[in-house]
Amino acid sequence: MPVVRGKIIEVLYSSSAIARRNLELAKDVAGRDYNDLLVVSVLKGSFIFAADLIRAMHDAGISPEVEFIMISSYGGGTTSGEIRVLRDIESDVKGRDVLLIDDILESGKTLKFTRDLLLSRGARSVSTAVLLDKRSRRQAELEADFVGFECPDYFVVGYGMDVAHAFRELPFVGVIRDDAEE
Repeated sequence: MPVVRGKIIEVLYSSSAIARRNLELAKDVAGRDYNDLLVVSVLKGSFIFAADLIRAMHDAGISPEVEFIMISSYGGGTTSGEIRVLRDIESDVKGRDVLLIDDILESGKTLKFTRDLLLSRGARSVSTAVLLDKRSRRQAELEADFVGFECPDYFVVGYGMDVAHAFRELPFVGVIRDDAEE
């Protein structure tokens, strides 16, 4: 198991497994009949997944426009509170197909809020793609259209996901298991 920043990290999904899955997801997206596709990446956690998936989509023959949105769903601490848009997209979604990309689907509240927001602005359709689906935590009625991997009920880091802004750079998804011995 790798040691990063003094922590032992168990690899759940390797960089090669993620790369293979991104290619499969891109082919699945290419199989849809999208009209004037706009990809919207939910920041911050999805930025690596979105970049890799968008490049794989290009290889699969899709050339979407790309936007970013930042949503806050935390009140005090880590308890889910009010959902707010911290950074909005600049593009008009009216009449367009949108693919909303996020790192992990847990409670579903934030992704549902964002999907509903884009639909209320006149998007023709809003599909969702998530790297990880943690069904055990679902609170909102929402299923992702494209799922990289089912995620066990662990707090995961890497591939864009963090704890206190650390571990985003890891090329894999893992679980912090213990402190490394010095």
